[in-house]
Amino acid sequence: MGSLFEYTFVVKSLLGALFASITAGIVGTYIVSRRMVFLSGGITHASFGGIGLGYYLGVNPVAGAALFGLSSALGIEYLSDKGRMREDSAIGILWAFGMAVGIIFIYLTPGYAPNLMGYLFGSILTVTWGDIIILGIMSVVLIFYTILFYRLILYISFDESYARTFTNRVGLFKYLSVGLTGLAIVFNIRMAGVILIISLLTIPANIVSLFTRKYSRIIIWSFVISFIGISTGFAFSWVTGLPTGAVIVFVLVIFWLLSHLMRALLRRGASKNTSSVTLK
Repeated sequence: MGSLFEYTFVVKSLLGALFASITAGIVGTYIVSRRMVFLSGGITHASFGGIGLGYYLGVNPVAGAALFGLSSALGIEYLSDKGRMREDSAIGILWAFGMAVGIIFIYLTPGYAPNLMGYLFGSILTVTWGDIIILGIMSVVLIFYTILFYRLILYISFDESYARTFTNRVGLFKYLSVGLTGLAIVFNIRMAGVILIISLLTIPANIVSLFTRKYSRIIIWSFVISFIGISTGFAFSWVTGLPTGAVIVFVLVIFWLLSHLMRALLRRGASKNTSSVTLK
């Protein structure tokens, strides 16, 4: 086992899995609680325009994706706020626009067409130290933001009307939260890919929600499940050579199915105990 950690890519992959799990636990709990899963999908696909722009300009595609992801997140929040436009319509428009811009710029990029497999389906084996540093900073920011404003985030997630009785800055915190969500999604693209990142953010939180409704517990256990799922997916990907993001999602879906089976068994056991008590 010690010799395994002598490989730099193994250390980088595990650090990436750790930070990705932290961001997935915090952001995933927020978007699932606020029923914003479709929004996260829109942000992810809109950021593809930034990837194409990055390739065209010869800069880091993740930087372009961050610009598009943040802009689309704030844009969707602005357009859907106070009924300016239906949220699903705003998401659909920016989703399609981002994908179209990405395809156009990739087509216009001189030379050979870039290999987009790592950005579409994730490639944890090729994560760089730069990716890890960015994810680490994002994780620290999200942790402090959640700790400092936990109660307000909780109110906004479950009852926005009540949150407005608590403070008159709900709008500001909604923009801050959705902006951080957009950045967290983009910085995880190298881990799970544009197409599969939504699964990493939503499946763990949905699994934990089957057993508890406490916001802080959902965050913590979503982190644990995410880390186990990413690490297991990384191991299978390394052995089989399959795309890492796809394997991670497959593992998480297996966890999701097992959690439903476990919940059904627990309910059956509880009902039997209740029946025996009644008969006695």
